[in-house]
Amino acid sequence: MSMILSKPAVGAAEKCGRVAVLMGGDSAEREVSLNSGNAVYQALLEAGVDAIPVDLQAPAFHQLADLEVDRVFNLLHGRGGEDGTIRAVLDLLGLPSTGSCVVALALTMDKVLTKKVIRCSGIPTPDFIELHRAADCERLLAEFGLPVFVKPVLEGSSIGMTPVHAADDLLPAWKKARRYGAVFAEKFIDGDEYTAAFIGDQVLPLIKLDTPREFYDYEAKYLADDTNYTCPSGLDDDKVNEINDLVRRTIRATRVSDWGRVDLMLDAQQQPWVIEVNTVPGMTDHSLVPMAGRAAGLEMPDLVLKILEATLTRGGADV
Repeated sequence: MSMILSKPAVGAAEKCGRVAVLMGGDSAEREVSLNSGNAVYQALLEAGVDAIPVDLQAPAFHQLADLEVDRVFNLLHGRGGEDGTIRAVLDLLGLPSTGSCVVALALTMDKVLTKKVIRCSGIPTPDFIELHRAADCERLLAEFGLPVFVKPVLEGSSIGMTPVHAADDLLPAWKKARRYGAVFAEKFIDGDEYTAAFIGDQVLPLIKLDTPREFYDYEAKYLADDTNYTCPSGLDDDKVNEINDLVRRTIRATRVSDWGRVDLMLDAQQQPWVIEVNTVPGMTDHSLVPMAGRAAGLEMPDLVLKILEATLTRGGADV
């Protein structure tokens, strides 16, 4: 199955006016954000957009209030930028911004809350258990079982995440994740990993991810040269349609919009499981959205302009 994404409208670059590309920040994903932001900044310049790079520093409100721009391309990954905080400030200032509304950002930043919401919509997601304290690790072993993935609730880029197959490894995994706040464990799905980027209501070609590492971790995402990507995924049309339908249902359930990525696993029985939703995905040279965009016929300059174009149809607040 193939799909072609329409190019940005003629004159879109000029209509965007001056654009601030927000990047950096002070989250655990700062370095990735800087790489993403600089890649998008260069692509916007190539697309003919009057763009400026902004490495956001605390306190951010004053820096944002002093910006003399018409709109914002948000590339702040992780806390602050991806949890609705910056979007709320931009809405208050009347600055249109790329990405989802505050409610959707706050929801999808919280992996546990996301899983609860999509499960209520009948969307399959692996079972999970919250690990509030070290004693909950014993409860997990007694009631939940192994293997699991232990994850921080509020981090992206696989930061603080550990697969656990043996009981002795559970407490160290919890301690590692606990450095980043609240922790949960998710049933380990033994299968292939896929990701579905989307722009608006269009799901881009699926990408299959293969890494010689135990899972698609930070190193595999951003640094390694031995990660293999298959795009389009190689799945048959029926399975692609099934997954795309699941992605659209996830988008509707979480109220995300504009652009993003839904990560999934496909188990040995070919059952798809939604893992999480990314509202400000990476845009580095190792990133998946640009790869899916190219498969849909859009090189990076047109892709970022297409994402930015959505801000032309709304004002500063979008709740």
